[in-house]
Amino acid sequence: MAEPGAKVSVRKVPHTSARRVLVQSFKLFDPRREFRNPMMFVVYVMMWFVLVLTLFPGVFPDIARFYNPSYYLAVTVLLFLTLWFAHVSEAIAEAQGKAQADSLREIRSGIRARQVLPDGTTRWVPADVLHIGDTVAVQPGEPVPIDGDVIQGAALIDESMMTGESAAVMRESGGDKTSVLGGSVVVQGNVRIRVSAVRGESFLDRLIRLVEGQAREPTPNELALSVLLAAITIALFTVVVTFVYIANFTDIIAVDLATIIALFICLMPTTIGGLLPAIGISGINRVARANVIAKSGKAVEAGGDLDTMILDKTGTITVGNRLAVQFIAAPDVPMDTLVEAAMLSSSLDETPEGKSIVRLAGRRSTPIRRLEPGSFKVLPFTPERRMSGIVLQDGTEFFKGSLLAMEANGTNLPAEVRRAAADAARQGMTPLAVSAQKRAVGLVILKDVVKPGIRDRIHELHTMGIRTIMCTGDNKLTAAAIAQESGVDEFVAEAKPETKLQLIEREKAEGRMIAMSGDGTNDAPALARADVGLAMNSGTSAAKEAGNMVDLDNDPTKLIEIVSIGKQLLITRGALTTFTITNDVAKYFAIIPAIFVAAGAAALPGVAALNVLGLSNPDQAVLAALMFNALIIPLLIPLALAGVPFRPRPAIDLLRRNLLYYGFGGLVSAFVGIKLCYLFLAWLDAQPWVAAIGAAVGHFLPLGGL
Repeated sequence: MAEPGAKVSVRKVPHTSARRVLVQSFKLFDPRREFRNPMMFVVYVMMWFVLVLTLFPGVFPDIARFYNPSYYLAVTVLLFLTLWFAHVSEAIAEAQGKAQADSLREIRSGIRARQVLPDGTTRWVPADVLHIGDTVAVQPGEPVPIDGDVIQGAALIDESMMTGESAAVMRESGGDKTSVLGGSVVVQGNVRIRVSAVRGESFLDRLIRLVEGQAREPTPNELALSVLLAAITIALFTVVVTFVYIANFTDIIAVDLATIIALFICLMPTTIGGLLPAIGISGINRVARANVIAKSGKAVEAGGDLDTMILDKTGTITVGNRLAVQFIAAPDVPMDTLVEAAMLSSSLDETPEGKSIVRLAGRRSTPIRRLEPGSFKVLPFTPERRMSGIVLQDGTEFFKGSLLAMEANGTNLPAEVRRAAADAARQGMTPLAVSAQKRAVGLVILKDVVKPGIRDRIHELHTMGIRTIMCTGDNKLTAAAIAQESGVDEFVAEAKPETKLQLIEREKAEGRMIAMSGDGTNDAPALARADVGLAMNSGTSAAKEAGNMVDLDNDPTKLIEIVSIGKQLLITRGALTTFTITNDVAKYFAIIPAIFVAAGAAALPGVAALNVLGLSNPDQAVLAALMFNALIIPLLIPLALAGVPFRPRPAIDLLRRNLLYYGFGGLVSAFVGIKLCYLFLAWLDAQPWVAAIGAAVGHFLPLGGL
């Protein structure tokens, strides 16, 4: 039993509170946080600048002739809302991770360890004081104090508090299934564990930092987009300054400072700038919901840029075990005789192949004799014997095994049986000879069964332009048959542990991005070299350290799902960027004509034709565009967090869809949204109570001596 005070936690469903989001959204107004996002930092600076102009207009005497306190205050409020809505999107994404992190922290709180001292005695110590190399003993019902490897014994481990998987997993000393996670619970068995991590660097600690977003760094594509947006901002700044200069030079119209700033902010790509952090954080959250822990945002994004995927045959493309699919009787041997011999030789065979032979035989109506306990002797399969069977009390024996092993045991194999076995081998299947009293009665054909739906999923990868390479230790005939059935582009047979690393080096030399999965120590070099290295949670500590993703479900096919999430992340970012740019085009046509038309349509008849929205009040036109610029951010938050729906299609089809839905949609929505905001402001302006508020504001705000 666990010592009193050794806490065993259960996984809770993360909950994102509105209070947490609200508090975090205001914390993000910290200028140190704002500076990380160039787009929002510009809005931040301009907001404070307009606020200073609003409160102290005397600082800039030139604005005296334009100064309208209500207008300046409205611009300040709308700039604040633009910033705050951007913060809310990021705060929601961060809060989802923090809620999950809180539930994970509860797992490790209060855990104590039974440390094994050098003299063999044990003592209870806090898990925090353990060091790498220490040994701890864990009994049923006790939590594993910290990450380690089983060095003695075997146990069933409950990892549901981290993986969500209710089925316990087996961990035992020796082999590749030794790694255990701190916070998991021993269900059955006694084990001794060698500590492989210290507090703060364990898998659970890294998981907490990742889901909180503390370890998230901007990805290369995100940085590249930020540079592009910054370049657009600089270009727009030049355009706005030129516009003001031309307007003043021609003496047609003079534009005040608040309008210039509002125009600049509206034309900036603030929408994508405000949503960019949320898109990146939500990408990691979506991977986490798939029960995959990404060690960085770069790994998630790399999944969307992949060119080649290296897949194991066993467990990834096939179900993992060969299954019996066919009986072939020898000449002059009734099928019932073969089925009975195969059933008897396999009835007590606990291997997956033996069980599948029993199932295949059971689907036939052949009568099978019943054996009484003690009336037979089982000869199990061994690597040396390469055959298995049963010897009855009367000396009758039934065996199955490879053709070479059966021949070595004295079984005579007819030529017809040999030909049938050769035909099966050429098709990538495995023939087993079946004998009764050293007489060959036929063959059982075993086959690697391709997982249902795997061919369709590989076809999806082909549609996305991703090559697939199957890597297997099987012979070339078997590998070729499985490759053809599953639809992979290429296969490597008779692979050795270093083959995957050689494959990755070859593909990288040709400029491709690679993904692979693995769970053994021998996979660690290749996992570290791959752009996306998916390590199985059941694998060794070395594999999990080397990979940049860890699959808590131990499902190698999760790589395909990761590709979809990575593609969705890139498409979401691209779609919202397209939406933002076309939005800005519409704002340009809404604001500029309204400003010039106010100066007189007769002076600028060409500009009047561009006033398609019919905005006659320049102040209200600017405020309407600024209002729409702020409101569109919260409207797009659900799309940024959930991601644009993704379907495997060629890149050119995705580009057309992007331009059609989000390019044209951004243009139309801006025209409609700005017009609605303008009508709303016009309605407000006609209300007496609004005029009273404006008068009060005008009474208190002009503190600059105007």
